[in-house]
Amino acid sequence: MKMKDTPEAKGDLLSFKEMCEKFDVTPRTLRYYEYIELLEPEKEGRTRWYSPREVARMTLIIRGRRWGFSLEECRQFLLIYDEEGTEAQNKVWVEMADRQLGVLDEQIRELRTAREELQDMRDQVARAMK
Repeated sequence: MKMKDTPEAKGDLLSFKEMCEKFDVTPRTLRYYEYIELLEPEKEGRTRWYSPREVARMTLIIRGRRWGFSLEECRQFLLIYDEEGTEAQNKVWVEMADRQLGVLDEQIRELRTAREELQDMRDQVARAMK
């Protein structure tokens, strides 16, 4: 998902609507990420405000999802930073990235095989029609 530039309100805090727009996510998605405690916005009554910390966390979540990580894997990665700091997080990140690169490489191989099979079948049918 691509982030969009939006005007910020209340200093360096983003409103719920601005957060949805910035990350091109639905309100339901944003509420769900809060529900499962990936994000912890500041609350004023029913209004939510997202700090730079929450924006950074959302950036990591969006990237992680795009790269094929589960929400639970994203949670674990964020927890490591909260509990152990950047050095531990970076070590785990390299391990997670290596594992996911293997998964993506296998998916690419499977997609190439499926594409080749589809192309062959399409070519056979096209020849038979002539």
